[in-house]
Amino acid sequence: MEIRPATPADLSRLHPVVERAYRGDSARAGWTHEADLVSGERTDLETLRSLLDGDSRLLIALDEDTILGCVNVANRGDGLAYLGLLCVDPQLQAGGIGKQLVAAAEATARDSFAATRIEMTVIERRAELIAWYLRHGYAASGEIRPFPVPLDPPLSMTVLVKQLAA
Repeated sequence: MEIRPATPADLSRLHPVVERAYRGDSARAGWTHEADLVSGERTDLETLRSLLDGDSRLLIALDEDTILGCVNVANRGDGLAYLGLLCVDPQLQAGGIGKQLVAAAEATARDSFAATRIEMTVIERRAELIAWYLRHGYAASGEIRPFPVPLDPPLSMTVLVKQLAA
């Protein structure tokens, strides 16, 4: 497996992997989906394209030419990076790919953005996913943010933070 920055040419193949991992019936094959909480498209090509520029890196995991998953890491300034859009194809989850993507995102945050800490948000009701991040060195900050899209009933996001070793 190789992890590298995504290019514009990767996005049309990456987009369906993201959608399968987060939404719809196909997501239920994995354990990290939002399919029971949120419907509709998770992202679009333009949003993915925006993650390739500036203070953001979209990393993809590949097995030869097959995209297995991705993660985004963005510079928030003042030593803080943000980790988001972590996904692995549902058929391949629980095999260590996500752990490797998180490690690559943390290294990118340190090496490219001089970050000393990294944060993420997770839907508060996803206890098993929050527990996974806690086992991997993240800690609940105590901060709760609103879900970025208004829903009825509303969802909240738990903020998790990890200190990055120098």
